[in-house]
Amino acid sequence: MDLERIWPLFGLRLTTPRLELRPLRDDDLPGLVDAALSGVHDPARMPFGVPWTDAEPDALARSLAQYHWKLRSGVTSTAWGVSFTVLHDGTPIGVQELHGRRFAARKTVESGSWLARPHQGLGFGTEMRAALLLFAFDHLAAEWAESSAAAWNHPSLQVSEKLGYLTNGVTRAQTRDDEVVDEVRVRLNRDDFVRPHWTLRTAGTSAAIELLR
Repeated sequence: MDLERIWPLFGLRLTTPRLELRPLRDDDLPGLVDAALSGVHDPARMPFGVPWTDAEPDALARSLAQYHWKLRSGVTSTAWGVSFTVLHDGTPIGVQELHGRRFAARKTVESGSWLARPHQGLGFGTEMRAALLLFAFDHLAAEWAESSAAAWNHPSLQVSEKLGYLTNGVTRAQTRDDEVVDEVRVRLNRDDFVRPHWTLRTAGTSAAIELLR
């Protein structure tokens, strides 16, 4: 029995004009650690609810692996999270996550992501989120997509705006022991999705959907 039959998510592929997104495998971890260590954001400000990028290199590597192993092992039909490795020319450059809670009833997904700084400003953030939304709306039959970002994180909020999200409130988030920020929540209805001009190519969707829906 092959690994993709044991864990159907490993057979899922989302391909855009420049990127490939696939559920994270252990073989992706070294490349993702290298991408994270190349820098993800300005160290002066923390965009994440957990300040994982502040860790020393060895600790960062271990915590990154442990987080994704925990996410994978926790997948059930009622609560799941899938980390997609984002590859450009075969090299990992970041992660795009998709989460669902009581998805069969709520028809709502949530997303989060990070992208190595050398690959920012090139439209990859929009392309990888659009790929995720195409999968969520057209294959999983989601009706809503939600996300959030620190109020100062204009690039992330601009990606959301480009794709049709609307602001859905503001809350306070602690990103470091001494750092509290406004966090902007955004929400997108499938009918308001600003679809890209390109077509998403997929593989392995049927088996993956059976596991998530």
